[in-house]
Amino acid sequence: MGPKREHRDPAHTPNERVQEKKVGYGGNDRSGWLAHLPDSWIPYVQLARLSPPAGLCLIYFPHMFGILHAAILQRSSLPQVLSTSALMLGGSFFVSNAIHIWNDIIDAPLDALVERTSKRPIPRGAISKPAALVFTATQAAGAGLFLSYLPYPLVQSALYALPSMVIWTYYPWAKRHTSCPQFVLGFVLAWGIMMGSLAMGIEPFAIGPMGYGVKPRVDISTLCLFLASTLWTMIYDTVYAHLDLKDDIKAGIKSLAVLYRDETKPLLWKLLGLMTTLLAVGGTTSGMGIFYFVVAVGGTATSLGVLVAKVDLHNSESCWWWFSNGFWSVGGCITGGLIAEYLYQRSV
Repeated sequence: MGPKREHRDPAHTPNERVQEKKVGYGGNDRSGWLAHLPDSWIPYVQLARLSPPAGLCLIYFPHMFGILHAAILQRSSLPQVLSTSALMLGGSFFVSNAIHIWNDIIDAPLDALVERTSKRPIPRGAISKPAALVFTATQAAGAGLFLSYLPYPLVQSALYALPSMVIWTYYPWAKRHTSCPQFVLGFVLAWGIMMGSLAMGIEPFAIGPMGYGVKPRVDISTLCLFLASTLWTMIYDTVYAHLDLKDDIKAGIKSLAVLYRDETKPLLWKLLGLMTTLLAVGGTTSGMGIFYFVVAVGGTATSLGVLVAKVDLHNSESCWWWFSNGFWSVGGCITGGLIAEYLYQRSV
């Protein structure tokens, strides 16, 4: 059995609580339910970022956006929405495991140079790279199995998933090749919207072999939601990148935080304005009603606006707090707005 968590004074400071959460998300956590696992299991759970499951939630949110948006467009039944949501949650679980492990395999030399990530399982020697590679292969295979449950032939489903497979594989190198790895991450996370829509029986686009010879087309409202989700990731991940700004500069790691530094906030405001516009245009195009515009559009603009205004990008505790809390509020607003709109449209 793993060591029990050391008793902490209940009056410990907010900064200490923030540090505990940063350690956990950095892949070093041994607290809570992990303390009840055998020691040999803990590095694998840490490698997959299962505690806390923030990464899983960030992958699952866009899938839910796609599912709910498709459900509104075609007035799907509630059982279909619930069963598809469960299916996508299972797939997201394995995708999250696979990409976190793969990222740590490739990033191990860089993680060793950054204080917050230097104690992850691979840099500290708790797991070898070959063992991690086998682990990520099993998780990728598990994710692939879920493609067979989509309402299209397996080859067609795989073609739709192919862009995400390629980009997830490339992503660990993005911070070496480009100053905008946040866009790469945003694009591949937002691809979950396409897969969620496909799982509901709506093809969000068709180009060449994906549409079996049909003319190229794309659903504008789905595209707007996809682009808005991409910008959402760029905003919160840029705030997250400021956590390690000094270490990243020393290690030569690229990011929007490194590129813009003291000029990051004007960039975030621009991204927020464009994201809000895309959500509104997408809602107008698909005929959304008041619930979507108030909760999804208005709620997102307000919560992200408060984040951008309040976060102190020169303070790692502030960056962590707003990152770890901000993505929940935005994901909740968009999901909540889509759910409210779906239920309303089903009732009329």
